Formats: sequence, C-alpha cells, structure tokens
Amino acid sequence: MGMDVKERTEIMMAIGNHDENTGTAISDISAALILADKSDVHRDRVSNTNLSTFDIHDRVNYAVTDAELKLDVEERKISLNLKIDTKLCPVLDYFEIFMDRTMMSKYAAKYLKIWFELVINGTKLL
Repeated sequence: MGMDVKERTEIMMAIGNHDENTGTAISDISAALILADKSDVHRDRVSNTNLSTFDIHDRVNYAVTDAELKLDVEERKISLNLKIDTKLCPVLDYFEIFMDRTMMSKYAAKYLKIWFELVINGTKLL
C-alpha cells in the first residue's frame, strides 16, 4: 500500500480501539473511525426483510428510514440525525442496543474537541 510503519500502526490502533466494550478514541483517526462506525444504523443493513424473524438489531436497523451524519465545521459539532419508524420499533429499542455506541461517539467527538448531537425524529436527545 506504500504506507510507512507509523501510518499502518495508527490505522491498526484505530481499528483495535473502536470496539464499544474495550475501545476509546486515542487519536484523530480512531475518533473519526468511531464516529463513522457507531453511526452506521439504517434499513439497508438488514438483508433479511422477513419481519417475523427479526431480532432487536434487525428491527432497529430496519426501522431507521433515514440516517445522516452531518459535520458543522463552524459550530464545531457533528450530528447524527435519524428518522425511526416507530410503528416498526419504539425509540427506546434504539437506545437498548445503541447506548454504548452513542456514548462512545460522544467521547470520540469530545476527543476531537467537537460536540456530538443525536437527533431522532426531529427531537434533539444529546
């Protein structure tokens, strides 16, 4: 790939530190990876569309009809804006499986000295 050892090491450290059980932002690269990875929730992630066989992860992902991660450079904030079809899944189910990921995103943004915002169905929650 033409990368020197230092660059490869930074990327490996970022990958190794993005697990929500043990990871944390340790560099700008790791913080960016956390924000991108932990914000990946959307209907397109569900390959099986048989609602009767959904587990909570399928149900939450399928209920997210729109997801946008938006960076506002002037205000120094990053916003995860979600639209959740509450007929398919209550918002509380989102938090049941995404709370650790949401908090990890908040701390990754803090590492970058920016504010993390979570907006669900037009309501700012964080």
